Amino acid sequence: MGVLDFLSKGGVKYEVTEHKPTFSAQQMAAVEHEPGRYVAKPVIVKADSEYIMCVLAASAKIDLGKLKKQLATKSVELAEEEEISKLFGDCELGAEPPFGNLYDLPTYMDKMLEDDDHIMFQAGSHEKAVRMSMADYRRLVKPKVIEFSYQMTS
Repeated sequence: MGVLDFLSKGGVKYEVTEHKPTFSAQQMAAVEHEPGRYVAKPVIVKADSEYIMCVLAASAKIDLGKLKKQLATKSVELAEEEEISKLFGDCELGAEPPFGNLYDLPTYMDKMLEDDDHIMFQAGSHEKAVRMSMADYRRLVKPKVIEFSYQMTS
C-alpha cells in the first residue's frame, strides 16, 4: 500500500503539492517554501544488522554515535543505496516517505521534531510533497521518540 492510500485509509487530512524534481529534503524545503525544520527526511540505518528508519528534520544530520548509544546496540551504520532500493521497491530512491511501519521497519523520530505542529515529506517521488499534522503522523506511525541528530551549520 502506498503512503497516500495509507493516509486516506487512516482518515487524516493531508495536502499534496507537486514541484520540480528535488533530490534532498533541503531542496524540497526550498522549493516548497517550508522551513527545513518541518521537512522530515528518513534515514535508513542498520543497527546490529536490523534495518530501522530514523526520521529527522531536513536541517539536521544524524549522529550515529548518539543513535548507537540511544538504541544500546553494538553497531550502527547507514544502509547502502542498493539495500534501500530493495526495502522501498515502490519509491524512487531518495524519496522514501517517513512511514517505516508501511515497510515493516521500526521507526524512530528525532526529539527535535516532537513539538512541531505539522510535517512535510516526499511521498515516494521526487516531484510530490505531502503536508499533514504532526499529531496525525504520530498517531499513524507511532514512532519511538529519541534524540539522535544535530543541526547543520552553514
